[in-house]
Amino acid sequence: MSNERTPLITSGVCGLSVTAAACGAAQDATPDSAAGTPSKDPRKLNTFFGVMVPTILSMFSIVLFLRTGFVVGHAGLLQGLLMVIVAYTIISLTILSICAISTNGAIQGGGAYYMISRSLGPEFGGSIGLMFFLAKVFACGEYVLGLVEAILDVFGSDPESSVSSGVRVLPQGYWYTVLYSSVVLLLCLLVCLVGAHIYSRTAFVILLVVTVSLLSVFISSVAVRPRDFIITHQGPGNQTLRYNVSYTGFSVTTLRNNLGSGYSLDYSTNTVMSFATVFAVMFTSCTGIMAGANMSGELKTPSVSIPKGTIVAVLYTFTVYVLLFILVSATCDRTLLIQDYGFFQRINIWPPFVTIGIFCASLSAAMCAMIGASRILHALALDHLFGLPLAPAAITSSSGNPWVAVLYTWGLAQCVVFAGQLNAVAGLVTVFYLLAYAAVDLACLALEWASAPNFRPTFQLFSWHTCLLGILSCVVMMFVINPVYSSGSIVLLLLLLLFLHYRSPTSSWGYISQALIFHQVRKYLLMLDVRKEHVKFWRPQVLLMVANPRSSCQLILFVNQLKKGGLYVLGHVQLGDLDTLPSDPVQQQYNFWLSLVDKLGVKAFVDLTLSPTVRQGTQHLLRITGLGGMKPNTLILGFYDSCTPEDFFLQDSAFCDSSIGQSNEGEYNFGVDLPSLQAHFPPVRHVESPRWLSPEEYVGIISDAIKMNKNVCLGRYFFQLEGEGKDSKVDGSQRTIDVWPLNLLQPGSRDYEDVCSLFLLQMACVLNMSNKWRHARMRIFLNVETESSDQGWVVNEETFRELLRKLRIRASIKIVPWDSVVQHHAQPDAEQTRPLSEGFLSAVNCMLMEHSSQAAVRFLYLPRPPAHHSQAQQYVAQLEAVTSGLGPTLLIHGVTPVTYTDL
Repeated sequence: MSNERTPLITSGVCGLSVTAAACGAAQDATPDSAAGTPSKDPRKLNTFFGVMVPTILSMFSIVLFLRTGFVVGHAGLLQGLLMVIVAYTIISLTILSICAISTNGAIQGGGAYYMISRSLGPEFGGSIGLMFFLAKVFACGEYVLGLVEAILDVFGSDPESSVSSGVRVLPQGYWYTVLYSSVVLLLCLLVCLVGAHIYSRTAFVILLVVTVSLLSVFISSVAVRPRDFIITHQGPGNQTLRYNVSYTGFSVTTLRNNLGSGYSLDYSTNTVMSFATVFAVMFTSCTGIMAGANMSGELKTPSVSIPKGTIVAVLYTFTVYVLLFILVSATCDRTLLIQDYGFFQRINIWPPFVTIGIFCASLSAAMCAMIGASRILHALALDHLFGLPLAPAAITSSSGNPWVAVLYTWGLAQCVVFAGQLNAVAGLVTVFYLLAYAAVDLACLALEWASAPNFRPTFQLFSWHTCLLGILSCVVMMFVINPVYSSGSIVLLLLLLLFLHYRSPTSSWGYISQALIFHQVRKYLLMLDVRKEHVKFWRPQVLLMVANPRSSCQLILFVNQLKKGGLYVLGHVQLGDLDTLPSDPVQQQYNFWLSLVDKLGVKAFVDLTLSPTVRQGTQHLLRITGLGGMKPNTLILGFYDSCTPEDFFLQDSAFCDSSIGQSNEGEYNFGVDLPSLQAHFPPVRHVESPRWLSPEEYVGIISDAIKMNKNVCLGRYFFQLEGEGKDSKVDGSQRTIDVWPLNLLQPGSRDYEDVCSLFLLQMACVLNMSNKWRHARMRIFLNVETESSDQGWVVNEETFRELLRKLRIRASIKIVPWDSVVQHHAQPDAEQTRPLSEGFLSAVNCMLMEHSSQAAVRFLYLPRPPAHHSQAQQYVAQLEAVTSGLGPTLLIHGVTPVTYTDL
């Protein structure tokens, strides 16, 4: 089984039995050998230290101490609690999806990116992974800005005084904020370069400090007496704004006044707040739910730790936020909450408690975001999704720390801090996180809808309803918060999807799209009832028997144009008996045939069988190929003649490039590169080579198909047809399609409206509707005996023109007198006993050459094969003589009605 950590493979022959050992070795080597990681296991963290601690700290972050008053002051208690409930409902739905995915198998490094990419495939996973990385980067910058804001609240110089006093010594201003933020980011970088396990151990100490600070806030609400303050802000025009504010302690009046909303000017950004902008800031407290999942590469048992630790952490933080909102609403007046985001320091029994708590919570959240982002980037680099730009991020230290990815993250976070204000970044951070959460819900929804037997997570408290509700709630809240950011992020996501789709990354991870397609196709195949078939919706469903693709590529390409959206299957019979073989040789050949289909660019299935004879194998394929209403109704064979076939592989540049090593870099070929493809298919048959198929067996195949009510087509000289390749620009304007609907080997038959003739017309019309033949001219030739005493052919011509009009077939009709040809034909009473004379066959061939020598392709009536096998060789010789030297010709015998004149 393929290694789930295997990067996107650019070349190789993995999957073939002859190279299984080599491939296994290569898989065992990744990703350690590729990324420079050590052989020792870096998984050291348990549920508490690896998931609960970072998740709680990330969810507390800046909102707990610095934005609780902001939310309650602007939104009021009721709307604030509504925001908390909405936010936690959204993340709870996402957590259910995270728990389901994480308990469905082993999780490697990369957290949310790993879950999404291994569920939805590399294109969607890579694009969402990069978006989630950017969300973490912006969050890191936001937390750093929040920390600097808290530092300046304590140590920033007074805007009223030009002289520093006491501890307020730090000058303030935009560039000073950027400078302080850069210093803090540098500190985070140094800690993250040491390693995630060191941070996780110190994070527990930080959590203890934050918990003590939080307890001091609750104790202070009882211990601290009411007091008044004067708050000053720098207003427009360098004027100083003063506000008289109060801390009232527990008061019913204060609680009543704070129940409703009171959106006003935000002093940090000088913009008026609204429900959306306040919710965007508040939701940043909920963006830490994947902090534990992002540490999946360091967890001992991620499938156990991630669900348990995340759920406990979310319940704990929800309880704390609800209690804190109620506490603040009942003790502080609205002006204090709106005009001083760090008011907890003013009302604490010992202000340094809160100061230390703010510093620890913000710093740990910033480091956690930086570590999480670097792990996601490292996972993206290991998978080679974005090529060279991210390749260095796969490098790790001797202890397994992706230090280059940490440097990438630090550099981008440094750009974020130029925003200068926390609230200015909050909207974008929230939108990015909501998009990532929606993607996790989508991954779980897709797995649930696919109904794959291997999707059986041990966590069962989810359903497709919760996944769908999670997706809808995330998308709706994105546009409520900021429609511009939401639209831009979705556009960026689509661009990344297109980029990855254009690069065509192929992996061994498994594609959820394949499972969903299978699920839907099975349902629709059951709905495709053969009893409800109607002739007016008929289309050719073709089984093309191919002996050697080297000599049949042009015919394969032509039939691809002829199928008209119908089923197209390439069939091949491998001669042999399974009783005498150790294993089925056919199974190993499918990859080569499918690679051939990819290389030719045809929309075809492949069906191979093992049989003692080609005739028996063809019977098997005619019976078992397809499902339900999608089964072949037309068999197409190459022509049985003595011509030496040409090797198409030597003519087409797509197959010749391999000889000089010019393969498409970055393209995973499912274990079949061009040299292997060329080596698999044997050289074309030489003149002296023995034939594996006798004329009797060839004619028997035709007879069998007709008995099974299948239409039969024989293709000759199609190696001469040009312009059928996928890169060809031919539109058919210079092409002509010639149709001879009369049975030329039985001049006595004058019925142009029998089933076979109408089928022949229909196939020519279908070809005329395809892309490369759309503008081709169609000519229909009517053979008449003008010297006969019976002049009924004139009436027949008018009848035929009327038929074409009813069938909506646009074609020019050419009258071909063939009295000179018919006179070589044997007398009617001898038709059944004597073979057709060489003179007659030669005359028919000359007539065809005279009128159709310039046509691109010719459609001829294929007579029914003889009943006795002794006449098979004679039958083949007659067909060969009639079509000799014509150029691309399709001999057709139809047995099913395919035309319909009514609506």
